Amino acid sequence: MTQRIKFYQTGTFTVGNRLLDADSRTVQATVDRSNSLTSGHRACQGCGEALGARYAMDTAMRAASNKVVAVNATGCLEVFSTPYPESSWQIPWVHSLFGNAPAVATGVAAALRAKGRKDVRVLAQGGDGGTVDIGFGCLSGMFERNDDVLYLCYDNEAYMNTGVQRSGSTPATARTATTPAVGAHPGNTFGQGKNMPLIAMAHDIPYVATASVADLHDLEAKVTRAMEISGARYLHVHVPCPLGWGSNPCDTVKLARLAVESGLFPLFQAEHGAVTDITPIRRKVPVEAYLRPQRRFAHLFREPPDTESLAAIQAIADRNIRKFDLLGAGGG
Repeated sequence: MTQRIKFYQTGTFTVGNRLLDADSRTVQATVDRSNSLTSGHRACQGCGEALGARYAMDTAMRAASNKVVAVNATGCLEVFSTPYPESSWQIPWVHSLFGNAPAVATGVAAALRAKGRKDVRVLAQGGDGGTVDIGFGCLSGMFERNDDVLYLCYDNEAYMNTGVQRSGSTPATARTATTPAVGAHPGNTFGQGKNMPLIAMAHDIPYVATASVADLHDLEAKVTRAMEISGARYLHVHVPCPLGWGSNPCDTVKLARLAVESGLFPLFQAEHGAVTDITPIRRKVPVEAYLRPQRRFAHLFREPPDTESLAAIQAIADRNIRKFDLLGAGGG
């Protein structure tokens, strides 16, 4: 388990904490970072996915001595980073269809293996729509075959690029274009969707982890660990979307942190189907603190507030806290 940094003691707002000892700094704090996803892209202000992709890819590049090929599913990340004929990618990068990035990445890995290029690592990446829904079958096949690919899912909890439609990762009660805030039970229905990290674990693959753009040290440590392993690996990164969530662009990292601190997005890692480490909650907050700043949940706070739904969401968070021992009550 990596030692957690107490950021308030470092006296800096600089990403990566340059006032820390060199060994404790993040990739983003070093002048020799690869800038794999460089400036000039067209992401929205405050885009969590742009942050997540930059953090993850720069870390992967350092871990692989800058020898990485990335395969990108169709989606927000592809659209805002490669408006033809431009590109913000400074690495070998392949655009696939919405649902076949895992299969294309498998083919790239097989081609490199046939050429004897064991020094080049392959990553695939996509949003929750291309991962949890459209690409679900290809991803399961990649896991089943244990292909030597690290798959990164940047989860902003809906199909943001095509108009904010519900995905299999959209949380209960959230308002989207296809789950409007109308009727007796407004927003997305309870009990639907998929927990992709747990599904990945059920495939018994070498490595599965969750990460957040709010915890850069934790995210980079997990990418580094994944790059040390061969076989199929999966990293699920939580990336708030100001446009689809109806939040302030300046609150992206704050909301990502509240998702973790409330227990709604637990941070953990697993190897071969068993949880090996969890990132404990620093300061537990009620789910209301996370939900209220997002307009997609505004209907929960009308007069009178929807206390039944709020209690049900709190129960989900509390269940996660118990399941993963996020408060350390069990000594984990």
